[in-house]
Amino acid sequence: MTTTSGTVRAGTVIPGWELPAVSAEKMKTMALVLVDPNPIHFDLDAVRALGMGDKPVNQGPNNLAYVMNMLAAWTGGHEHLRGIRVRFQGNVLGGDHVVARGTVSALREDRGRTLADCDVELVVGERVVLAGTATTDVTHLVRD
Repeated sequence: MTTTSGTVRAGTVIPGWELPAVSAEKMKTMALVLVDPNPIHFDLDAVRALGMGDKPVNQGPNNLAYVMNMLAAWTGGHEHLRGIRVRFQGNVLGGDHVVARGTVSALREDRGRTLADCDVELVVGERVVLAGTATTDVTHLVRD
């Protein structure tokens, strides 16, 4: 393994991925695609009635996808993702600016491939709304 001469090692900061404003309109579409009838994603009257403010709440799978997009942008494609495990810690609302970020915590070999275990999170401002771990295949990034 040539990880010491490659560009990836424990402590490597993964370039962030950001979305300047989460689209409330796309939440409506995703509610249909996901067959998610929860009105907090598309009905502002329901959001207000529940005391949740006046912005729709983004679907969890969308928030997870932002982190996956960060990993794909870093590794060169979604096909390099080997696993992800996260905990949803807060809501993302329509109009929020979100940033996905991560750091490589360890490198390891598995069946001749170099895998990077990563700590990942999604933040709105300084508030962490999703956190967890992911594993990506970085063989192509560490080999000379």
